[in-house]
Amino acid sequence: MPLSAQPVLSAPPARVDIQLGERSYPILIGAGLLDDPASFAATPAAASALIVSNTTVAPLYAKALRAALANRFRTVHLLELPDGEVYKNLETLNLIFDALLGHGSDRKTVLFALGGGVVGDMTGFAAASYMRGVPFVQVPTTLLAQVDSSVGGKTAINHPLGKNMIGAFYQPQLVVCDLGTLQTLPPRELSAGLAEVIKYGPIHDMAFFDWIETNIDALVARDPAALAYAVKRSCEIKALVVGQDERETGLRAILNFGHTFGHAIESGLGYGEWLHGEAVGCGMVMAAHLSQRLGGVDAAFVARLTRLIERAGLPIVGPALGADRYLELMRVDKKSEAGEIRFVVIDKPGSAAVSRAPDALVREVLAQCCAG
Repeated sequence: MPLSAQPVLSAPPARVDIQLGERSYPILIGAGLLDDPASFAATPAAASALIVSNTTVAPLYAKALRAALANRFRTVHLLELPDGEVYKNLETLNLIFDALLGHGSDRKTVLFALGGGVVGDMTGFAAASYMRGVPFVQVPTTLLAQVDSSVGGKTAINHPLGKNMIGAFYQPQLVVCDLGTLQTLPPRELSAGLAEVIKYGPIHDMAFFDWIETNIDALVARDPAALAYAVKRSCEIKALVVGQDERETGLRAILNFGHTFGHAIESGLGYGEWLHGEAVGCGMVMAAHLSQRLGGVDAAFVARLTRLIERAGLPIVGPALGADRYLELMRVDKKSEAGEIRFVVIDKPGSAAVSRAPDALVREVLAQCCAG
């Protein structure tokens, strides 16, 4: 579908609802939302709020968010965390608890996650844990966070032995996606977010995949209309999946397409060496090759997906960790059962499933897709 066929988002913002009964909440998508008090009208009433951000994002957007919240809270505190996946750990999480306790925060204090996936995951986990649960709001400022990590209630920190292995399912009260923040993203961060946009096509919506192929250059160039449609459609797909399977007992696992290989890359190289989206992009190439070997797709589909991932500015060749190390790391993936790795594979274009695969087949994929 050509870009010109898509409406440009304008005020009022686009809205996508996550339907989870009493835990339902809206995702607002548009430009200029972060500094508009109306964006936060549904935020629970409280005496105080804590904005959790990082040293990169806070100087850009914390002042505007603080001003937008000034009429809703008597006090709005700010905590700046160090920036990077390497800091997504227990030590950094404790900085949030230190701030909450230091400010005398109570059960009604609202946390605002202002930043990318690392900030969102840690703030959500802190909100789930502090006083056994306080409200929080996601204000994602990266493409990856807007289309994926801020939506659906997955919160976690990393452990040296596995990514996102310590966490909780805990839904936000609201997600506010200000598309203007995407204009300040470094190119590498934008590409990382495009990986999570691309994944929605092969697993659920090939018409969207066609649209991404047609508009990938516009997305890389940060065309506002292209980004608006990509964020909205990605959120719609994730909302549909999460609404049916909040705690990933079945269907929601398909959202991890490319992630089993990708998490192994992140852990094996050391957190932060590759961005999460870079690892997922390369992981999707590997998962596509595995899907072909399992009979779900043909070589032409694998080549098509690989070309799109490369056009998005993402790596398509995995690091040389060695097959034994890859397999070792993938056995601690959350989808594994009794030490047996379970992969998200494409059983036909636009449809995914969780499948087991013999180690020998996985080794073939790794030999083909990784640096020698």
